[in-house]
Amino acid sequence: MDWLLFLTFLAACGAPAATGAMFEPGKWYDGLDKPRWTPPGLVFPIVWTTLYIVMAYAAMRVAPLPGSGQALAFWALQIALNTLWSPVFFGLKRMRSAMIVLVALWLAVALTTVSFWLLDPVAGILFIPYLLWVTIAGALNLSVWQRNPQFA
Repeated sequence: MDWLLFLTFLAACGAPAATGAMFEPGKWYDGLDKPRWTPPGLVFPIVWTTLYIVMAYAAMRVAPLPGSGQALAFWALQIALNTLWSPVFFGLKRMRSAMIVLVALWLAVALTTVSFWLLDPVAGILFIPYLLWVTIAGALNLSVWQRNPQFA
């Protein structure tokens, strides 16, 4: 295991982790109408911490491989979009804009998953839980937006 490479990718995951911590749900989010299947608040930091570690490990596996440039570009795109979502949703309270970010994030994660799979199937498999979580986040974003149209 290349610890320096892993820690570099993990450090990149610090950007979305930081925006997630800076733009917490708070009272505004607590007061919104949400579906019954909304995960409890404690689930989010546990899931995201796990996903960031797995994402960094997957990227570390792919980075030294020949032809990994496009796959790593997709990885960079998804981490940038991941960083953007919390400030748009929780900071600006713009659910429609956050949904657009989430759709782009889902596409970037899907492209990363496929491109990682083609280079290293283990790395591709490691991205599947992230793709599932972003799918759930998208469904939740959409549901909350529909239930609270005043925050479009």
